[in-house]
Formats: sequence, structure tokens, C-alpha cells
Amino acid sequence: MTQRFSTVRRRRAADDGYGLMNRKLRVSAVTPDIVIGDLDGNLARLHNALRAIEWTGPYLAVLPELATSGYVFTDIDEARALSLRADDARLTALADDVPADCVAVVGFAEVDGDTLYNSAIVIGDGKVVGTYRKAHLWAAEPEIFATGVEAGTVIDTAICRLGVAICYDNEFPELPRRLALRGAEVLALPVNWPLVDRPEGEHAPETIQAMAAARSSQLATVIADRRGTERGVRWTGGTAVIGPDGWIKATPQGDETIATAVLDLTDSKAIGDRNDALADRRPDLYRDLVESGEAATDIPD
Repeated sequence: MTQRFSTVRRRRAADDGYGLMNRKLRVSAVTPDIVIGDLDGNLARLHNALRAIEWTGPYLAVLPELATSGYVFTDIDEARALSLRADDARLTALADDVPADCVAVVGFAEVDGDTLYNSAIVIGDGKVVGTYRKAHLWAAEPEIFATGVEAGTVIDTAICRLGVAICYDNEFPELPRRLALRGAEVLALPVNWPLVDRPEGEHAPETIQAMAAARSSQLATVIADRRGTERGVRWTGGTAVIGPDGWIKATPQGDETIATAVLDLTDSKAIGDRNDALADRRPDLYRDLVESGEAATDIPD
């Protein structure tokens, strides 16, 4: 089973043009200052953050959720006033700061007709590569945003096969696993994690969840979180790069606003010499988990 699965992955990798050799990918999680309500100022700060990166391709940069607007809206009217169409020139101009063989992922409040979405734009080489709309909405978000129709997305970019999800999406283990099964090599995860109480010395629960998800699917994850406080909400400051082994490779140090690491991209999902994170699955035993979203009621004692 493992051999057959690996053969399929090798064939797909060759077809995608990424090759079979280990590749190096420099990644950065960036946490610029974001001011709620200051659309023009936030766009200027995002331009500055992108221009400050020492781009040496291949390179991936991830910036936070709703980076153009801020997160804690007073109501839907404020959110609408701070939203942008995905093709708005003020938003797409950010792509001019991302050179060839490099990609950036930026969270923004999207308006499409009368509907608002919590979205992320993927940009590189002066153009838009793709967009994603958040599928799992947190707390009061459903009062403002509509849900996206994809459980994360995988986008073929110049640097890698890139998975994209947003914040609460990653709390559902099925989602990063789905992206890994669809060939994602790295997961870009813009977030706004509100600070919650935790035992002294522990990571934030969202970080622990992301570490576990990265390890279980051997999927490196680049998390861009917020810092400071916004309208009484304190942010976790969980910006980090997590390797495919589930360990944190980089976080911002001191007053830094960026965490950078080099990832080794490989087609292998091996865990040691005998196991494979994807090939060893037994979907025949838990197909009911996939086919029904309802809680099981007939589990034997």
C-alpha cells in the first residue's frame, strides 16, 4: 500500500513540475501593525512590510487575517466600509512588492456584491495567483461574513503547491489533512487568535492544535498572527513557522515582527523507516466520519 501510494505521489509531483528532489523554501510569517478602521494606513503598512522582506526566491511570506481592515468591527456597516473587492487595484497593488519566484498570502475583508467574506489573497510576481474565503467562522463572524464553500484550498504557485486556510479553519483536523491529501506542501495560515488563559509555560491552544495538525499530515505550517490589543481584545501573538515534524522552527524574537525559517520540501510523508503519514491511513474504518457531520450515537461501550 505504501509503495503504491508513493508511486502515485511521485507521478503527480513530476506532472506538477516540482520534481522529486528535496527543495529549499524560505518562509516568513509577518505581523505588521494593523489598525482597525484604517484601510489606507493598513495598506501602506502592508506595502512597507512586504518591501522590508529580503526576498531571495523561492520565498513564501504570510501576513495576518483581515490585515487590511482589522478584526473587531463594531457592526456590519463598518466591515462593509473596510472591505475590498478581490480585484480592487488598492489590494492587487500589493503584488507589485512580491518579486518573481516569491509568493505572499494576505488576509483581507472581501466584498462581492452585497456579500462579505473573510478572505485571503495569494500574490506573486506582480499578479494575483488566487483567493480563498474562510469556511469556518468564529464567534460573531457569521453576523458579518458569509461562509466560503471550500475547506481550504490548494494553489499551484511558482514556488510550491500551497495550501491556504484561515484561522478557525485549522481547528478542524479534517481540513489540513484534506489539503495534505491534495498535495499541499506548505500551509499558509493567516490568523487573529484572541488571547486565552493557559497554564504557565504552555503554548497557546491554537498553536498546539497547529503543531499536532502539521505533524499528523507532515505539513509545514506558516502562521501569521496579530500582536497587541484591538478594542479590548488582546491577541495571542502566535506568529510561528512550524515544520512538518510538528516542532516550531521560528517565532519573532523580542520586538521583531517577522519569523523566518528554511523548509525542506520533499515528496515524502515518511515517519521513520516504516511508516507514512498518509499511506498508513485506514479510511475504510472511519468513512462515517467523512460521510456524516453528525455525532455518532451508536458507539459501543
